[in-house]
Amino acid sequence: MEALDLARWQFGITTVYHFLFVPLTIGGAFFVAGFQTAWVRTGNPRYLQLTKFFGKLFLINFAMGVVTGIVQEFQFGMNWSVYSRFVGDVFGAPLAMEGLLAFFLESTFLGLWIFGWDRLPKKLHLATIWAAAFGTLISAYFILAANAWMQHPVGYVIDPETGRAVLTSINDVLFQNTAVMAFLHTIFAAFLTAGSAVAAIAGYKLVKGKQADIFRPAVKASSVVILLAAVGVALTGDAFSKIMVEQQPMKMAAAEALYETTDGAPFSVLSIGDLSGDEATHLIEVPGLLSFLSTGDFSAPVEGINNLQAEYVATYGPGDYVPYVPIAYWSFRLMIGLGMVAALFALWSLWVFRRERQFAAGSKIAKVYAGAATVLVLLPLAANSFGWIFTEMGRQPWIVFGLQQTADAVSPLVSATEVWFTMIGFALVYLILAIIEVKLLLTYIRRGAPEDVVEDPYADAVAAEKSDDDKELYFAY
Repeated sequence: MEALDLARWQFGITTVYHFLFVPLTIGGAFFVAGFQTAWVRTGNPRYLQLTKFFGKLFLINFAMGVVTGIVQEFQFGMNWSVYSRFVGDVFGAPLAMEGLLAFFLESTFLGLWIFGWDRLPKKLHLATIWAAAFGTLISAYFILAANAWMQHPVGYVIDPETGRAVLTSINDVLFQNTAVMAFLHTIFAAFLTAGSAVAAIAGYKLVKGKQADIFRPAVKASSVVILLAAVGVALTGDAFSKIMVEQQPMKMAAAEALYETTDGAPFSVLSIGDLSGDEATHLIEVPGLLSFLSTGDFSAPVEGINNLQAEYVATYGPGDYVPYVPIAYWSFRLMIGLGMVAALFALWSLWVFRRERQFAAGSKIAKVYAGAATVLVLLPLAANSFGWIFTEMGRQPWIVFGLQQTADAVSPLVSATEVWFTMIGFALVYLILAIIEVKLLLTYIRRGAPEDVVEDPYADAVAAEKSDDDKELYFAY
């Protein structure tokens, strides 16, 4: 394999691995903040137990996300130096803002939350986790704005002397419709993913008969969040697809393996045969649905791959502008399908545990639910991964659409052997981290929520006789 192919594999592997933690961090922060808010408002100790329990899982996930995220930015200089020189003035701006503003915001307030349980007033301490949660949103927005610029470059000019892209409007980069809709779609997906994790863990503990009185509110709250997030994902996904058709029509054509321009184009649920050929055999089709997803009109025409290839050759010069169709086709469907399974699970959870119903730990329905909950944790994570695969692979051969092709962006002095070495190294380190992460999560999930929580640690702290200078600094967990 050439250095270009290996560099793409390396970036794909590290990106997909890192993004396993991102939606859990974003959504998880708000779940923890929500449970703590419920405790502050009601004084019910079980909400404090849920805060402590899911807060511990959130911190483990947050730490892993930070470690794996650092690798991403280094790769721009390692394997994609030509890209970095070409777009660094534009692409680097939102990334710098994310690091200097958003990351420090969330990490600072998260530190205050960790160490402030018995040192800050109750409501002020609650505000720190909300600030950290909103910090994750701001961080996500800047990063998604940078990626949106790769999908649809705006707010720049090409310097005639250096040939580099120069930033002319940061507002255009940050607030173009591609960035706004990508953010909304990703955040709803994050709440769907985090909600699924909370529902799966709490539901599993519930049917196993362990701390049922504690975890029942978590099942109901997370199921409602999943349903609301699923609606949000569907609505923003529909709007996002229409923007995509305007800006990258080839990506939508590849998502359907549509080779010829068609009026009232159908959407296929299942296909067989070689999708990378001149045609595909669709087994199950929904008439006009692709046209509706693309334009909002069931009878409108949708441009096909062959027509778009001819247009791109006329616009950009000779070349193959068709992405690898099988990956675009199946990743698009798996993104949608796996995500919607979570919504069905949420409906089932609300029905199973309606009216405070309980089941014996060894009953048939308890076993089925426990098995389904175990699988549920993985499905939204996979859906997120397939979504990113579709987004990035569907843009090929462009790294910045219409400006720079991926083959022209790779570092010219980095050999295939060097990329092999770093890719294997990253894979081994990530494997070790995955083992540590899973082991830690399973250990604390098995332990369950803490039983001996102090109902009002703030009051006890105020009543304590010793001064702050004599107090030992410690983690709340």
